[in-house]
Amino acid sequence: MRRENEFAVGLVVIAALAVVVAGALWLSGAHLGKAEAVYTARFRTVGGLSVGDPVVLRGVRVGRVEGIRLAQGNWVEADLKIYAGVQAPPKPAVIAASASLFGEWAASLVPLEQLPNDPNVRQAIAEAVAAGGNKWPGATLPDIGQLTAQASRIATDIATVSSRIQSAFDSEAVLELRSSIKDFGQVANRIARVTNEQANVLGSVGQNLQQGSEVLAKAATNLQVTLGRVDSATNQGQLATILNNSAATSTDLRAASQDFRELLDAAHKNQESLVRVLVAADSVMSRIANRTGTLGLLVADSTLYRETTLTMIQLRQLLSDIQANPRKYFTFSVF
Repeated sequence: MRRENEFAVGLVVIAALAVVVAGALWLSGAHLGKAEAVYTARFRTVGGLSVGDPVVLRGVRVGRVEGIRLAQGNWVEADLKIYAGVQAPPKPAVIAASASLFGEWAASLVPLEQLPNDPNVRQAIAEAVAAGGNKWPGATLPDIGQLTAQASRIATDIATVSSRIQSAFDSEAVLELRSSIKDFGQVANRIARVTNEQANVLGSVGQNLQQGSEVLAKAATNLQVTLGRVDSATNQGQLATILNNSAATSTDLRAASQDFRELLDAAHKNQESLVRVLVAADSVMSRIANRTGTLGLLVADSTLYRETTLTMIQLRQLLSDIQANPRKYFTFSVF
């Protein structure tokens, strides 16, 4: 009996140890007899993620968090042990988020091209990718506590704003608002009157424009009549005659200009001769003015004039005497 009891106690102890070991292995997520791969993910912060938390892919646990440590550049690196036979996405990203309301966290694997539509997550993933290396980029979502605290702060702010609005809209504020509405009505009436006045001004401007349009229409009619007259004159040959006369006049003017140009050329060629003639004439006139030379003396002395006059008188007398007595001066004989 004693040996049977000892044997039963031993079996119970061995079974208890087996259960404990199996439970520990189950809780640790270890897979016996299977090779597991370890990958490193890079985060700015991991939030509530800790060693031993599960790694899930599309909601299925495929590994566990093996270790978490600080790295250079203010990064946090987490070692993720993935079970053998699990095919990770070609370009994976890791998102650490709260898995339940009891503070449990998990690292979810998602394809890099299927990130959640959250600008904070996308920015964190982009920074981790820009850091380079072969580490998986990671981002962290806020936990339930942070969301609840943020919602509480928002509710408090809304309550504060509501109380301020309620305190602001008292009876005095309502009276002021009513007065403002009344003033706005008066301003609207004034604007309506000004609009009516401007409408009258615009009407007069439109009337003036209409009159101006009529004047322009008359001017256009007169211009059309004038063009018709020009057209008729052109048909009758009058305009052609005028143009021909203008052409002939232009030809004559061109010929006169050519003659004048030739005259100027001749004068330019004889410029030296003209200068010498003018110099000589100036010299002669200077000598006459200075009463030098024969011509100057003749001009200056009046005796020659008197003697010349006396000679002419005597010559007339001689001619008169010859006419009266030709035989006195001429003798004619035949034989």
